[in-house]
Amino acid sequence: MNIITGQIADFLKNYAPFNQLTTDELTEIANNIRVVNLEKKQTLFKINDSLHDSFYVVASGVINISVIVDAEENIIDKCHEGNIFGLRPFFAKNNYKVTAKAREESLVYAIPIAVFKPLLANNSEVLNFLLENFASNLPEDRSSKGNLVSDGFYSEKQSEAQFFQTLAYNTTPLLATSDNTAQEVAQLMAESLKNNVIIFEKNGPIGIVTHADLASKIATGRYPINTPVSNIMSSPVVTVLENVSLAEAQLLMLKNNVTHLCVTIDGTDKSTIKGVISEHDLIAAQASNPGVLIKEIKRSLSSNELKEIRHRLTNLIQSSIQKNIPLTHITNISSEINFAILKRAVELSILELGSPPARYAWLSIGSQGRKEQLLLTDQDSILVFEDVPQNKYIEVKDYFLKLGKKTTETLEKIGYELCPFGHMASNMLWCKSLSDWIKQYNNWMNATRENTDNLSSIFFDYELVIGEQKIESAINNIVFENANNNSLFFDFLGNDALRKNSPLSFFKKFIVEEEGVNKDKFDIKTRALMPLIDSARLLILSHDIKGINNTYTRFKQLAIADPKHSEVYLNCAEAYLFLTKIRTLEGLKNENSGQYINLEELSKIDREKLKNALIPMKELEELIKDTFQLTQFS
Repeated sequence: MNIITGQIADFLKNYAPFNQLTTDELTEIANNIRVVNLEKKQTLFKINDSLHDSFYVVASGVINISVIVDAEENIIDKCHEGNIFGLRPFFAKNNYKVTAKAREESLVYAIPIAVFKPLLANNSEVLNFLLENFASNLPEDRSSKGNLVSDGFYSEKQSEAQFFQTLAYNTTPLLATSDNTAQEVAQLMAESLKNNVIIFEKNGPIGIVTHADLASKIATGRYPINTPVSNIMSSPVVTVLENVSLAEAQLLMLKNNVTHLCVTIDGTDKSTIKGVISEHDLIAAQASNPGVLIKEIKRSLSSNELKEIRHRLTNLIQSSIQKNIPLTHITNISSEINFAILKRAVELSILELGSPPARYAWLSIGSQGRKEQLLLTDQDSILVFEDVPQNKYIEVKDYFLKLGKKTTETLEKIGYELCPFGHMASNMLWCKSLSDWIKQYNNWMNATRENTDNLSSIFFDYELVIGEQKIESAINNIVFENANNNSLFFDFLGNDALRKNSPLSFFKKFIVEEEGVNKDKFDIKTRALMPLIDSARLLILSHDIKGINNTYTRFKQLAIADPKHSEVYLNCAEAYLFLTKIRTLEGLKNENSGQYINLEELSKIDREKLKNALIPMKELEELIKDTFQLTQFS
C-alpha cells in the first residue's frame, strides 16, 4: 500500500458507512479513488446532467446540494468532511435531480461504483446506509457512525424495518416463450408500456428480456430482429418469494448483478410466475421507509404534506401485518412516526404564532398517549404551561389556547378526527398551568365521587409530544403520589374497568349490537379491548410501576412484578395483541376505526381464536375484584 492510498483508507474508516468495511476492502477502494479538486463555486454535477460512474465523499471543504424551486436555486443541504453524496447512479437510471457545487475550495473523493458495488453483496449494513441516504436526499450526520437518524429514531428499528418492509411490484408481468422472436417481444413491450418480458416454460421462468437487452443486442445489429428471444434473454432469471423484503431484494440484485427479480409461488424457477420486481420498485419502496418518513415529516410545511405521509404510514402498517411482522414491532414503528407528525403539527403552529411566551408540554393522552394508535382514530391531548405571574396568566393562556386550536385543526386536516368529548388542548378545560393541572389531578384522585363528571381514565395515559420533560415528570409525580394506597381512586378505576358489557353470553356466544347501523356486529373496542386497557392501567398504578404506558408492555411488566398471577397477565398480553390485530385489519379493510367486527366475514378458525382471546378477561375480572374489594361487587 502506498502512502497516499494508506492516507485515504485511514480517512474513510472514520466515517459511516466505510467504518463497516474491512482493511482490505478499504484498501481496494482507496486504490481506485479519483481525487477531485474543486475551486470555490465550481460545479461537480448539476440538475439533469448525465449520471457519473462514481459517488462522492467530501475530503475537505463544503459542498452545497441545491434544487431549483420557482426558478430559484435553493440549497437543501451542505455536505461537510466525511459526508457522502451523489448516490443517484447507484440506485437510479435517470439524470441528476440536484446540483452539487463547492461552497469553498474543496477536495472530494470519487469512488467508482463498479469497485464499491461488489462489496455490498455481503454487507447489508452498508447497503442500508446508502439506501436511506439516497432516499432521504440528506447527507448523513458524520458523527452518527451508521445511525441514520441522530435525533431519537434509532437505527436498530430502521435497519430491521428494511428487512421487514415488503415491496409493491408488477403482478401482471408480460410473458413469452423461447419460440417468440425478438420483434414480437419488442412489440409486446411497446404496446403495454413495460420494459421487460419474462420468458417461461411450463415449469416456470427461464429468462428475462429487458429494454437494455434489445438496445445492446438488437439495435446494435448483433442479432437480427427476427431472432428467437432465447438468443437475447438474460438467463437464468433470479427468482424470489412474493414476501421478499426491500433489503433482501436489493442484496439479490447486487449479488447477481441484475436489474429485475422474478416472483414465483415458491421462490424457485420451477413454479408459477406471480410478478416482476424492478430496480424502480426498490426506489419507490423507499418512500415508505420509516427513517425516510421521519425525515420528510421534519421538512414538511403543510397539513397536506403530513396527510400524504400519514397515508404512506397506513400502507406500511398494512403491508407489515400481511407479512406477519410482530405487532409489537409494527406498533413501535407506527408510534414513532405518529409522534413525529404530532410534533410537526405543533411546530407548524408555532411558526405561525411566534415563539411561546412560557415553557410548556404538549401531552398526547388516550391511545396516542399509550402509543397504541395504528389506525387513524380521533385525537386526544392536553397542554400544560409553566406557572407565570398572575398578571401574565390570561395572556399566556390565550397564546396556548390559540396554539391548541391551530394544532388540532391541522391534525384534523391530516386525518385525526376531533375528540367527540372535547379532550383536546384546544379546550380551555384542558389547557392550563402546571399548578392548575396539579389541582385537577388532586381533585380527580382524592374526591373521585364528586369529580366523575369530567373525569376520564384516559387522562392517566399520557406521553410527551413536544416541550419540557420536567413538566411531564411533575404530572407523573403527582399521579403516583396520589395513587399510593388510594383505595377510593382504585375503587373508581376498578369499577370503570369492569363496567363494560361482557363480550360473551353465558353460553359462550358473542354479544353483538342489537340495533343501529352496526346491528349484529361485535364491538371489539368497548367489549374486548377497553376492559384490558383499563385493567392494565389500574394494575400498573397500584403496583407503582412508572414509565410504562403501552397495554401489552404493562401486562408483561405486571407478570414480573406479581409472579403469583403471571399466567393471567401473560394471557391478557397475548389476547390484547390478537384483538388489536383483528381490529386493525378490520379498520384497514373498511377505512374506519375498526371498532365493529362483522363476525360473518371471519373464518371459523379466526372466530374461535377471537373467542379464546376473550377467555382471559374473566380471570382478570376476578383478580381485580379480589385485589381491590370493589364496592360495586361486595
